[in-house]
Amino acid sequence: MLIPSIDLKGGKVVQLVQGERLALESNDLDEWIRRFIRFPRVQLIDLDAAMGSGNNDGIVRAICRRLPCQVGGGVRSADRAVELCEAGARKVIVGSALFSGGRPAPDQARVFADAVGVDRVIGAVDSRGGRVVIHGWKTALPVTAVDAVRALDPHCGEFLYTHVDTEGLMRGTDIEAIRAVRDATTRPIIAAGGITTREEIEALDRMGVDAVVGMAIYTGVLDLAGQDRPRP
Repeated sequence: MLIPSIDLKGGKVVQLVQGERLALESNDLDEWIRRFIRFPRVQLIDLDAAMGSGNNDGIVRAICRRLPCQVGGGVRSADRAVELCEAGARKVIVGSALFSGGRPAPDQARVFADAVGVDRVIGAVDSRGGRVVIHGWKTALPVTAVDAVRALDPHCGEFLYTHVDTEGLMRGTDIEAIRAVRDATTRPIIAAGGITTREEIEALDRMGVDAVVGMAIYTGVLDLAGQDRPRP
């Protein structure tokens, strides 16, 4: 299944390359909502909240009223996760808060699961150079994505694996790295990071992995026609 993404920064829909360089921005939020309205799930990330430079809470609420969203960006506490669910998020994406002292922190993951229900917690495990990265991909930890997924498995209903090395570059993703993460857990896996073609999405679908796509959609490289069907 394809999960289109909406990233918010400064009240606009944006796409960043490697989480840093602005590549695209749009004020036409209604147009993207219209294009994504048939999809069974949409990923919504508040980059301002993630970067600690404010938030787009009003826009997040408005989008969640119209689209079935998994919402992330700056979810640093269980209270924040609850707020997002009350704002209409179907699921919440939690990343850096699931790690402590350079290691996965299952006890912290349990706090989120207890607050909103394990089925609504998506554990974000981002990898660059073979190691987990947190704090906006700035801090590398001495653990692999596979290590992290195995440790956090009991308290996350799903995992979002982002292959940061390829994120935003539209050169394809690392299917084998995604496969290794999938094989480390029985939880559903969502993959992100450079996914560009229909062939990649179909390859992931055959593995039982959903695909988050941003840049390829916004640049028109990927045609959305026929991509809004959930996996049987």
